[in-house]
Amino acid sequence: MRMYDLIMKKRNGKPLEKEEIDWMISEYTAGRIPDYQMSAFLMAVYFQGMSEEETLNLTMAMAHSGEMLDLSGIRGIKVDKHSTGGVGDKTSLALTPMVAACGIRVAKMSGRGLGHTGGTIDKLESFSGFSTEISAEQFEEQVNRIGISIMGQTADLAPADKKLYALRDVTATVDQMSLIASSIMSKKLAAGADAIVLDVKTGSGAFMKTREDALALAEEMVRIGNGAGKHTIAVVSDMNQPLGNAVGNALEVQEAIATLRGEGPEDFTELCLTIGSYMLVAGKKADTPEEARAMLRRVIADGSALKKLEQFVEAQGGDPGQVRHPELLPAAAIREPVLAPMDGYLQSIQCEEVGNCSMILGGGRETKESELDLSVGLILHKKTGDFVKKGEPLATIHANDREKAAQASKRYLAACRIGEEPVQRPELIHAVIR
Repeated sequence: MRMYDLIMKKRNGKPLEKEEIDWMISEYTAGRIPDYQMSAFLMAVYFQGMSEEETLNLTMAMAHSGEMLDLSGIRGIKVDKHSTGGVGDKTSLALTPMVAACGIRVAKMSGRGLGHTGGTIDKLESFSGFSTEISAEQFEEQVNRIGISIMGQTADLAPADKKLYALRDVTATVDQMSLIASSIMSKKLAAGADAIVLDVKTGSGAFMKTREDALALAEEMVRIGNGAGKHTIAVVSDMNQPLGNAVGNALEVQEAIATLRGEGPEDFTELCLTIGSYMLVAGKKADTPEEARAMLRRVIADGSALKKLEQFVEAQGGDPGQVRHPELLPAAAIREPVLAPMDGYLQSIQCEEVGNCSMILGGGRETKESELDLSVGLILHKKTGDFVKKGEPLATIHANDREKAAQASKRYLAACRIGEEPVQRPELIHAVIR
């Protein structure tokens, strides 16, 4: 085969065979196809698209380009969860102990964040001593023993995706549906779970800005997952404002702990119950989402979900006392309220800008080398649809630098639109794709 011929074939709108895709991904991963040829192919895909069969074959080739995690030594059905990401999205922190307390074994690989806040691993490192640098043997043993473990992604997991994503990032080919779906699903399939529940975000703080695009991506990923023999469900959820009230690493951990105590924000609690219910159904612990939701509410009410988080943190070297006393988590020195300039209804919050406020404070990474300040962030006191009075706090900035606090405060205020007319709260769950 020649890469030249595959580029021309796709440029002319013809579908590639499985053998051609397998060869291309294998050769590119091995460094035998140059970036300039793969760039030409990606641009051809951008304009010509890929069929469902091509997208599945591309995903499988990328998944098999490196290590395929073998979770067969873990008892029971393993259910993975993935979010396309957003502002204040700390779902894994509360959700995984909830479903583990219900008997679903959670063997999860997570990454660090590059953007407005840290990733799941960064947030977990708010617990003193917590580490995700554990061996595969420790990972498996811990899941069998307490039902939950989260480790960092290995370099050998879907290496083709890492190479392709870096190339897409510099060739204006990131936002192509088949390429997005195959990128996400190749890593999920390589991670070895039996079933996958996806949280696809839509809105101003999400990668997929429109509901239509989010639905299309969700449907594409569910087709890929089911085509690969994995029970796959997608929930399309709103990201037109931050999820919950906390944005920032340790602040989000505190909110997750409050949620496991039954004291979390309504929207965040609802999303955890919704995604968790489909995880229990996929794991055959419940027959219906309604039955599963009742199980999740029970493990919150009886304290077993919170206890599971405590066990998990302790098992991976963290301080379980910080679960019982979250006030011991990293805390910022400065707390600056952002005051409403007028009476009225909070009509909208430019969600992505809230993420940028966290970045200004030091809660996110501009580059891979950036050091995170785990203590900083924002606590929102008002959400879309709420009435506010002049001088009332819209949010509180948590900072360790007064100049950065002032910048973030000004930017947050600009992100909020207050008007005389009342507005409806955004719908949280847009669709479930099964």
